[in-house]
Amino acid sequence: MGIFSILNNIPGQFAQNNLLISNQQLQKTLYRLSSGSRITNGGDDPGGLNLADGLKANITALTQSVRNANDGVGALQVADGALAQVTNLLTRAVTLATEASNGILSPTQRLALDSEFTQIKAEIDRIGSLTQFNGGGIFNSTISLYLTDGTSSGASTIAVNVSSLSQVGLLINNVVLSGSNGQLAQNALASISAAVSTVASYRGAIGASINRLTAASNILNAQVQNTTASEDGIRAADIAQEVSTMTRLTVLNQTGIAALQQSNQRMQSILALLRG
Repeated sequence: MGIFSILNNIPGQFAQNNLLISNQQLQKTLYRLSSGSRITNGGDDPGGLNLADGLKANITALTQSVRNANDGVGALQVADGALAQVTNLLTRAVTLATEASNGILSPTQRLALDSEFTQIKAEIDRIGSLTQFNGGGIFNSTISLYLTDGTSSGASTIAVNVSSLSQVGLLINNVVLSGSNGQLAQNALASISAAVSTVASYRGAIGASINRLTAASNILNAQVQNTTASEDGIRAADIAQEVSTMTRLTVLNQTGIAALQQSNQRMQSILALLRG
């Protein structure tokens, strides 16, 4: 039998210290399970927290860069839609010029056709000057798109130049369909056909830029996915492991309470000696 002492309850202190440790560990495990995160405060893993927060900042920048690229695609699609309408107008102009080239038409009839052609040219000017995206003109502008992963070394800018759009730029401003014969209309037909080709080249350049931005967006999305997986691997709690740890610590907590009760009861045996 050990020495009976009333000065200190050494077994009780030992049980209390272990119970305190198991309670702290159990609390930390419950925090991880409830939050789903392995790192619930800076003391859990300072190095891991620093790395995970850095990756989170990268993810935020990459996600916004995807939006930037998609905004650029949207602006270029607006320009492409406008040019598609211009192509329709020029196609109508081809019809008018072909009709005006017919020798059986009178000058008055050709003048009527030229009047519609004049309206087509005016509408092309209107489309070129008033087509906007986010309050800014599209044609005769440079769309600058900033893409980054949040670091200076991972930043880049894609600049897309959108050509101007006007009857002057398409070289049809001085083209007419009227006249005493169909010669002017025949000459106009060549100019209008050239304008159709010019607009097609504009659309081709815009289409290439849309494809580039779409590819950039896809790459950025892949970076977001992979970076998120890396952050998750650092920050996320292993639920199966934490549940196992919680079970162990719960049992250990219960046995610690029982041990503390037993140590306190042991002290009661000293009273039995005093009672005689």
